[in-house]
Amino acid sequence: MAVGDKRSVKQKLLVIDKPSQHESEVSLDETWSRLSTNIREIHNQNASNLSFEENYRYAYNMVLYKNGGILYKGVCQLVAENIDRLAQSELVPAFPSGSSKDPVQQSQEGESLLKALRRVWDDHTGNMLKLRDILKYMDRVYTKAADVPEIWDAGLDLFLKHIIRPPIQDHVTSAVLSLIQIERDGYVISRSVVKECVDVLLQLSVDHDAKTVYKRDLEPAVLTASEAFYSAEGKQLLETCDAPEYLRRVEARLDSEQARTYHYLFSQTGDPLRKILERHLLTHNLSTVIGMPNSGLDVMVDLDKFDDLTRLYRLFLMVPSGLPTLRRSFKDSILRRGREINLASTSIDTGQDMDDGDLHDTENTKGKDKGQGRTAMGPPTLTLALKWVQTVLDLKDKFDCIWTRAFDNNREVESSLNEAFEDFINLNEKAPEYISLFIDENLKKGLKGKTDMEVDAVLDKTITVFRYITEKDAFERYYKNHLAKRLLLGRSVSDDAERGMLAKLKVECGYQFTQKLEGMFHDMKISADTMQAYRKYLEGVLAPEVEISVTVMTSTFWPMSHSSASCIFPEVLIRACKSFEHFYFSRHSGRRLAWQPSLGNADVRVQFKARKHDVNVSTFALVILLLFENLTDDEFLTYDELKTATSIPDTELQRHLQSLACAKFKILKKHPPGRDVHPSDSFSFNNDFTCPMQKIKISTVSAKVETTKERRETRDRIEEERHHQIEACIVRIMKDRKHLTHNDLVNEVTRQLASRFQPNPQNIKKRIEGLIDREYLERCEDRKSYNYLVRVCDLSAIPHLIVTVQA
Repeated sequence: MAVGDKRSVKQKLLVIDKPSQHESEVSLDETWSRLSTNIREIHNQNASNLSFEENYRYAYNMVLYKNGGILYKGVCQLVAENIDRLAQSELVPAFPSGSSKDPVQQSQEGESLLKALRRVWDDHTGNMLKLRDILKYMDRVYTKAADVPEIWDAGLDLFLKHIIRPPIQDHVTSAVLSLIQIERDGYVISRSVVKECVDVLLQLSVDHDAKTVYKRDLEPAVLTASEAFYSAEGKQLLETCDAPEYLRRVEARLDSEQARTYHYLFSQTGDPLRKILERHLLTHNLSTVIGMPNSGLDVMVDLDKFDDLTRLYRLFLMVPSGLPTLRRSFKDSILRRGREINLASTSIDTGQDMDDGDLHDTENTKGKDKGQGRTAMGPPTLTLALKWVQTVLDLKDKFDCIWTRAFDNNREVESSLNEAFEDFINLNEKAPEYISLFIDENLKKGLKGKTDMEVDAVLDKTITVFRYITEKDAFERYYKNHLAKRLLLGRSVSDDAERGMLAKLKVECGYQFTQKLEGMFHDMKISADTMQAYRKYLEGVLAPEVEISVTVMTSTFWPMSHSSASCIFPEVLIRACKSFEHFYFSRHSGRRLAWQPSLGNADVRVQFKARKHDVNVSTFALVILLLFENLTDDEFLTYDELKTATSIPDTELQRHLQSLACAKFKILKKHPPGRDVHPSDSFSFNNDFTCPMQKIKISTVSAKVETTKERRETRDRIEEERHHQIEACIVRIMKDRKHLTHNDLVNEVTRQLASRFQPNPQNIKKRIEGLIDREYLERCEDRKSYNYLVRVCDLSAIPHLIVTVQA
């Protein structure tokens, strides 16, 4: 029977009986001689000619007659001799020469050695399987009693001692490392050969503990070689590659090492090997790669290289310091672009534009006026202001797209994006005004090239930028002024669009933010109803020569800055105003009307030498024109005479004279001619004026963007309002808490006012001191906290409220 027939072995084992007397008389030496001869035949691959039953009985008898030790030692010696023979015949001839520098030849030599090792292993394990079957009784009886390894384990130990030792061990390790290096250099190797060698080393344990020869010898060598290789590789890639190429190479290295681990290295080697790559190719070079000139993050963003940005994000996310580095660079990139946008808008300081026209669209009939051109009026500030907002919106769209497509909507990256936009937007002190101007332009009637849906989409984006503003109270002041002009001059694109914008602001800032703005809409509705009643009233009385339309505004809702400019009305306007006042006071008692000509406009028919024209002008311009009604062509009025007759403030008078005499439609003549109005100028009626249009609108020169002086005045008013808001907030908090430390009070005030502006702690401290002086608060003995003082109100000292209505 062949030794390899295991099913027959089991059947024979069942019929083995106790040895007969004749068999027991066979000497120990003869039994071992026969068994050892057969074992050598097994080692020589001649097992097919042997009888399993016979060999099993030899081993059985030796153990039965207390000769297990002789049998165990003898077999181990035979196995060791066979391993030494195999090493000399198979492994030693396959040692690499080490003289060749050709990667292909080195690969062949390394593979030859590993194949030889696998052949020796396969030969040895095949022999040990046969011996284990023959020596089952010895393993079951002797080895346990003698506390020695079973024959299979003993065979592994012998293989470890006689094969995995210098110089064989060194050559095997070097061969594996050489093949790995050759593959890293881009050549093809036989991965299966390395895999078979690794499998051998994984099956060999050191002193029967959990640590394998692979973990003890080969893995440390692989990691050490990889450490040296990738340390040099990282430096080389930095010198030879731009940022996108560097990232592609790193990603390829990571993928190749992962594949290498999967195909022929042990899976547990993957993590330490990956950490080596991450440390030398990523962690050490993060800032260098992302900041590479002409190829780093900024260039990727400029060129919309989403694939490269995605790869950068994916790789940086692998290491702990990667995401913070990316966030910092991403924020710096946005800040740099934002500062450039702000720098481009620094030229916006002073300058004027037309309310509904273009001051610089001059007639070409007079060379002197044309020659002075735009420069005389300064830069087109409104255009640049709108461009600033649009550029910020475009920048936000660009980085939102990058955040979504390349950075996987990462919330930490989004936080850096928001911080950067908030920082650079608030670095521009004009941002609240510019955003309000941008909304104003998009809500004006007659906006060309945009549908309602497009306008609404733009306003939604604008609200996104509005969120970044810390001085929302400043925006409220500008927005209120612009909204007032749109409502009073009938320029709103639609009531629904206006109210939709208010709804967006209410969601962002609360109902208190839009309370006064909604009051302005309410006044417009009430005014429309009032004018209907007034027209019915005129049907029963003598109507004035001039038909007027009055908008009644509640002073607490509308911007008070509009109430400063006034003038002396001509008699014809005074009679019309008296008529409306008589009607209004008959319906309302306890109210006061204050006329605001700076917000009105008029349609007047003017007779020129050639023809009559219907001219739309501001109320101030109408008052000025009426002064020229009875003058002849050669008569003129000086600037001082116009000022005395009208009492219009200098700023307003110059603006309106400029509109009438220096703009596109020159109804008046200025002496001497020029683009600017000076107190030494004089004016006459331009009876020679011609225009192909019947209806003409004289656009008023207005400072769309505040001048430095106006901005300083606005800032002063805002600061004054903030003082009151801080004090009200302090009193409200202390009334509720009764007692607070200084730091807690400052923090609470800052938190509650953050939705409108960021209060300065020093200002809060000053307001606290003021409230202590006025006995709203008292300082405690510890000098670090405050108590609220209950005040007794004297109702008789409170004045009656007077509602002021303006028209």
